[in-house]
Amino acid sequence: MTGNQNCITYLKGDATNPKGNDPRIIVHICNDIGKWGKGFVLAISKRWKSPEAVYRAAFSSRQNPGLGEVQFITVDVNLVVANIIGQSGIRTPSDTKSPAPIRYAAVRKGLQEVAEFAKQENASVHMPRIGCGLAGGRWEVIEPIIIETLIEQGINVCVYDF
Repeated sequence: MTGNQNCITYLKGDATNPKGNDPRIIVHICNDIGKWGKGFVLAISKRWKSPEAVYRAAFSSRQNPGLGEVQFITVDVNLVVANIIGQSGIRTPSDTKSPAPIRYAAVRKGLQEVAEFAKQENASVHMPRIGCGLAGGRWEVIEPIIIETLIEQGINVCVYDF
């Protein structure tokens, strides 16, 4: 589902249930320390066990994926989950003094890898507002990265607000 659409499509709904039957990639942000259990990853784990299993296995085998790396996990016919390592560590909701763990350069690097994969698979990309929850990112910074890395490459992107 690649095309010349020059904007992100915003939809109300669940990013773990992306619209369409074409090849689709669900993108989300993970941290670089092996912690999985809060935020959007809970919705991923509720639907599929393999994205969490692949993520945890990388850390338990000491093959810790670095910032900007992406794990692509096929979860169904024409459906892949992309775990982008785009967050350095974690912070608690009560910790307002520490810098946000989001790493915009890592998000950009990961989305560039997603773009290459999406072009190979002729896939659309689906996501919540990545990096703006527990990672503490700002959408006004993330959105232009999505436009640069995906939209300008002719990849259709749908962002879901639950």
